[in-house]
Amino acid sequence: MDIGHRLKQMRIRQSLTLEELASRSELSKGFLSQVERNITSPSIATLIDILEALGSSLSEFFREEKEEQVVFRKSDFFVDERDDYAVHWIVPNTQKNEMEPILLEIPAKSRSFSVAPHNGEEFGYVLDGAISIDRDGKTTPVRKGETFYLKGREDHALVNNGNKTAKVLWVSTPPIF
Repeated sequence: MDIGHRLKQMRIRQSLTLEELASRSELSKGFLSQVERNITSPSIATLIDILEALGSSLSEFFREEKEEQVVFRKSDFFVDERDDYAVHWIVPNTQKNEMEPILLEIPAKSRSFSVAPHNGEEFGYVLDGAISIDRDGKTTPVRKGETFYLKGREDHALVNNGNKTAKVLWVSTPPIF
């Protein structure tokens, strides 16, 4: 582990100068500069002092963070086939995230699940076919290549009145699907 680099990144994230960190940790600016450049290594006691000044601890500092998955492939997807539609969960375990994307396939003359009112927002992009957004009895058409963006204040569902399957990339924040 590159201790100096990691300490420098922590300091920068907190918008602290070397001088401010030196004052907080009661160490010299020159010493901290040498630690950040890996010219010298701090003792455990000194590292604890630096970490406390940064609002951290030894256990947090040395915790190995699992690399976050950034790219998701078809093998990561899960498909939930229903009678009237299919939901493709294209990013696994999104309930822990800020937003939740799905790929929704709605066959001809069918409708999606109904979404109850919630304190969030939704975005959709019609990839194929056409749909209508049914919001408390009001319908708004959305065609291939068009997008929609709405607040989750009212009951709503996506309706496919066409003769071919519609595909919609639908993203909600917070996760509700």
